[in-house]
Order: sequence, then C-alpha cells, then structure tokens
Amino acid sequence: MQHNRRDFIKTIGLTAGAGLVASNPLSAIAAQEESAEQISSAEKEKLFTISILQTTDVHCQVHPHDELFWENNEKVYRKTGGYAHLSTYLKQFRKKNPNTFLIDTGDMFQGSELSVKTTGKAFVPILDALNYDLYLPGNWEVIYYKKNMQTLLGSLKAPKVCANMYHDLGDGKKGELVFPPYYIWHINGVKIGFIGYTDPLVPIRQSPNYSKGIIYTKPEENLPHYVDVLRNQEQCTYVLVVAHLGLSQQIHLANQKECEGVDYILGGDTHERVRKPIQCKYAKVVEPGAFGSFVGKLNLTIQDGKVVNDEYELVEINANKYKADKEIDALIKDLEEPYLNDINKVVGYSTVPLYRYFVIENSIDTLILNALRWQVKEVDIVLSNGFRFCPPRTTPDSTGNIPITSGYIFDMLPVDSTVRTAKATGKQLKEWLEKELNNVFAKDASERFGGWVIKFNGMKVTFNAFGEKGKRVQNVTVGDQPLDLEKTYTLCACERDGDPDDMLCRIKGVKNAKNTNYTLHQVIKNYLSNNSPVTPVPQKNAVALDVPETLLTQVSGVDYQFR
Repeated sequence: MQHNRRDFIKTIGLTAGAGLVASNPLSAIAAQEESAEQISSAEKEKLFTISILQTTDVHCQVHPHDELFWENNEKVYRKTGGYAHLSTYLKQFRKKNPNTFLIDTGDMFQGSELSVKTTGKAFVPILDALNYDLYLPGNWEVIYYKKNMQTLLGSLKAPKVCANMYHDLGDGKKGELVFPPYYIWHINGVKIGFIGYTDPLVPIRQSPNYSKGIIYTKPEENLPHYVDVLRNQEQCTYVLVVAHLGLSQQIHLANQKECEGVDYILGGDTHERVRKPIQCKYAKVVEPGAFGSFVGKLNLTIQDGKVVNDEYELVEINANKYKADKEIDALIKDLEEPYLNDINKVVGYSTVPLYRYFVIENSIDTLILNALRWQVKEVDIVLSNGFRFCPPRTTPDSTGNIPITSGYIFDMLPVDSTVRTAKATGKQLKEWLEKELNNVFAKDASERFGGWVIKFNGMKVTFNAFGEKGKRVQNVTVGDQPLDLEKTYTLCACERDGDPDDMLCRIKGVKNAKNTNYTLHQVIKNYLSNNSPVTPVPQKNAVALDVPETLLTQVSGVDYQFR
C-alpha cells in the first residue's frame, strides 16, 4: 500500500524525542528531511499503516444521545453516538485506510429496553451490519445467563476471544475455554495478535446466577503462555490485549511481569476516556469511553515487518459531524418498531439534567433514591448501587422540562430488580462502607473494581477517598443521629439474583430480609406519576474530604484526566 513518505518522516521527527521509535531506520533520513521523490518505489512498498479501531461499553445505545464533557471545569453537553452515525464514520475511515481492523470489547447486549425486550437479539444484525472483525465479552454479556450469552455471541459473524472464561464442570473444576483465547490478524505479510480477557470478578459484581456455569481466572494465570505462543510460535509482529477489566485493573496488569511482551492493552468496562496512552512498565493502556460516543483509533506504521511508530487518538462520534447511515438507520427503526410506543412513552419530567458520571454523587442516582424513599417509607436507609451505565439526558421538550421515558428508565436500570428490605447493625454498616470505599479508591489498583461510590439516602458519610484502608470513614449519621454501632437499622435496596438470603447490596449477614411488592421500575414510575416534575439535585449524602465532589475517575497516580 502506498503512503505519503513526507508525512511519515514528519511524524517520526515529532515522536522520536518521546522514545516512541527506537532505532528507527528512517531517523537519519528524517533528520536530513529527504524528499519523498528521492525514495525508491520499492522502499515505499515496505512501509504501510494499519489502523485498529475500538468501541466498548456501548450498552445498547442505538441512537445519538446527550453526552457530558468536562471542559474548563464545567459540564458541557453535545450530541454523540448512535450506531447509524458510527457506521458513517467507519465507512469513511475504511475508505481512507482499507487496512483497518474493528473490535468491540464488551457490554454490547445490556443497557436498553430494546435489548431487554428482545433478550439482546436485536443487536446481532446491527453489529453484523457494522462489520466488526473481533469481539470480547464484557462483564454484562452474562445478563441473560450463560446459554443466552453463548447464543448471542455465537450468532455474530466475527470471531470472539476470551482467555479466562471456562466451562464449570462442577466442584470448581475447569473445563475448556468458552471462547478461543486469541486471534491473529494477517495483514500485508505480518501478523497482529489479540489476546482477550474479561473481568474475573463478574460473579461478585453481577448477580451471581448470571454467570452460573462459568469459571473466571485472573489474566496473570495464562497471559505469559499466550504471549509466548503469539510472539515465538506464531511470530506476531505486535501483540495486543483486548480487555474488559476496568482502567485501574488494566494499568495494574500492564505493570506486572506477566504482561511482558504485550504492546498495548485496549481496555473497557470503566467508561474512562483515555486520550493519551498511559505508559506503564510493560505496555501502553487505553480505554475509549462508552455509549458509542467515541472510537479509539490506534495507527501502527510498519516497515520491513516491524512496527516503527504508533499513534493513538480518541475520536468523538459527533452526531452533527457524522450524519446517519441510511441503511443502518432503517435497520434500527425496523428492529425498534414493535416496542417504540413504550420506549418513547413519557412517564415524567425532570427540571435538571440527568447524568451519572461523577464518582461520588449524580442526579440519576438521586432520582432513584428519592423514588425509593418515597415508596418504601418505613426504612432508615435507602441504598442504590454505584452503576456507571446510562448516558445523560439534558434536552427539554416543549414543556421546558426534560422528559423521562419508559425507555430511559431501562437505560438507568436495565435490570428491573425487586425492591428488598433487611436489617443490619451499625457495625455491619461501618465495615461495609469501608469495604465499598476500598473497592473504589484502593491504593493497590488490583483491589479496585467496578462501580463508583455506593449511593444512599437517610445516611450521611464523610470520608477520605485516599485514606488508609479500613480507616477512610470519618463520620456517619443516620437521620440526625451519629451511627450507633450496636443499633439495628432497616435498609432498603434491590434483590440480586443468586445472592444468599442474608445479603443485601453486598452487606453480608443481614437479618429479616424480605422482598416487597415493588420493582425498581414500578417505584420510579409511581414516584414520577405523583411528583413530576422532579428536581433530583445531589444531596451531598457522601462527602469526600480529600477530593472534589466533581471527581470523574477513580484512577490516580498516572498521567490521565477524564474530560
């Protein structure tokens, strides 16, 4: 493939100082600014660029949506995403560079009413129409249980990889891998290797029954083996890990000896927007946001069978810049048509933007907590998980308020769980809070896992996010009184499929646990029916003493900012 030699030389000159091109055979030529005309056509043919494009955590958001950006220390909203708009970008890019490989690294079948109504099946033809080249299952691919996960992923035309999901033979015995561990892309006489890993904490993070029949292992257990296979046996030019582990875990992995021989980790799960690759000890790490708002673009320049330069960019899929692909748009409309009336049915209004991006408190979670507090009155504390999925909603309709539709309730809460109550002591609550805060802010990145700070109403907590493990909580009040470690409190949260009877919202050993007659969706609809328009402004029930309330990431200690 012919490329512009002068542009490449310019790129080498800009990046060599940063150590991106070690012992580059063109450096002398670049220094002399030799013209493209002086370079033989035979030498030109040795030089070409391949592009690896990545989406992740789209969560079934088929249409353009309001997206939150953090610019000049303020929230800014723009319309982004939508599979039809993504398709336009992909077609334009592939025309520019046919040597392009498109991957999705998970959470493609959970997150919307269309997905729930069709058990994910509506998304198979959409994904196939976009011509993906490789898939990795995410932590939510098990949402419809193991058999459906296998059917959904198996229905996709492109290959799937995952090196740490095994069939459970019973008694903790591992069977074969559910999916192949790696894939090799053959392009212009070189091999590019991809090894897949999804979050081994799925049975803890998700309802346990979702992943029943699957055994997960840590990437470190077999990563060196597959790197050796790809590097030495298959003679791959470049090795990438496609991961759905979360940015903290991906950074941790890239700093471990087991990751030696990996060039890049193309990550997912935590919806982080890495615009400049994070250079770790053994590999670079990126993650391209969520909801189809972005595409991660990795360009690899190859000469004489070796990668001599890599460039990464986070591309914003601005819905105004990339118009809808008519064929994909028609496909989506056809798939949605049987459910469209309910998806678009307005069930209430908000006077303030709805979002779920800040680590500590958000307006969407405040709405959920307020609804639970209104519906289930005889409780001391209401709890809601620290989910990240659900794009913002900020655009008013003709009423001047922001419409909340039935479909948007599914975006907020794809699982319509039964509301559950139970009792726990103050001591249990204190220990649970410490554990939950460590899950978010642990100094050791390997101890952090999915979700933001747990949300609550009826309880106020001050804490040090980056304080000592087990000693982060500084003060807790329930109602207007200090937390009494000996007192028993009544809690309200949601049931998780497969949790033991004495567990609520990951609090172990609760008493008198029982389900109510309500589901989360019913509660929110009842609340909106009686109280709309609502104004769910975060109430500062959780206050960190060492980080701002506008904290947008749990990642620290590296050159990265969410924006």
